[in-house]
Amino acid sequence: MRGGAGHPRVALVTAEVAREVDDDLPPLIAALEALGVEVEAPAWDDPGVDWSGYDVAVVRSTWDYTARHGEFLAWADDVGARTRLLNPPAVLRWNSDKRYLGDLAAAGIPVVPTTFLPEPADLPDPGEVDQVVKPTVSAGSKDTARFRPSQRGAARELAERIWAGGRAVMVQPYLSSVDRDGETALIHVDGGLSHAIRKGPLLRPDEPPTRALFAAEHISPTSASAEHRELARATLAAIAGIPAVTEAAGGATPLAYARVDVVRDEDGRLAVLEVELCEPSLFLATDPSAADRFARVIAVRAGGVGPS
Repeated sequence: MRGGAGHPRVALVTAEVAREVDDDLPPLIAALEALGVEVEAPAWDDPGVDWSGYDVAVVRSTWDYTARHGEFLAWADDVGARTRLLNPPAVLRWNSDKRYLGDLAAAGIPVVPTTFLPEPADLPDPGEVDQVVKPTVSAGSKDTARFRPSQRGAARELAERIWAGGRAVMVQPYLSSVDRDGETALIHVDGGLSHAIRKGPLLRPDEPPTRALFAAEHISPTSASAEHRELARATLAAIAGIPAVTEAAGGATPLAYARVDVVRDEDGRLAVLEVELCEPSLFLATDPSAADRFARVIAVRAGGVGPS
């Protein structure tokens, strides 16, 4: 134990710009303290932090890393060598670039059709549907926008800005079901479903991409259907079969946290929109026991309490 009086010491890693807007931090800190854990919330890029002084460092709201992706990955490798980092560095490397969706598709998981353009090229013809353009390294829907078929010039302009910043572009059809049903996010801790939320439609036609840290979201608790649960389970099982992820997670040890975002395609079938294993909002306030469940997972991995 690295804390005082035999108490484990945990870092909930944030960013200075996110510290006051991460709604998950207050309930999670309170839940950890109730378990006798010493907890702090340092910024990932604070050069004064001694990461070796923590039993566990949990990546939470490092939401400004997207402009410094390489620096963030180097930080994760360094911290992972000094203490236990959750999720592990190789998981963060794989998941922080949305080209991981190609790996999931190759593993047989239904994902929203996605075209990846690492360098300037023609955008796919959207036909009669809206399309979404965004960077493959992104968080909080920053630099993401929805375009009508008649707005191909504007879509190209956004893609050019992304390429000019040294990032790859991804293009997806905008699924009309999102306007009706929103997205369902299934939050897992230690491999099991904790709770689920519904996100209302986020991208509106004719709205420019947000330049803020993240776009405002409309969140409400929901119950995950058996169909949603099965797709999330299959997705996490597929991820566990990817060698870099499996080895980094300690073989059979489940990931400490995971969020699987699911939508319906134009044929009414469920598809994975994204999987968040890096720095996702977990919407802990939407379920009265969610913070306690996650805190216990963290405390167990820090060596502070036994499994429940």
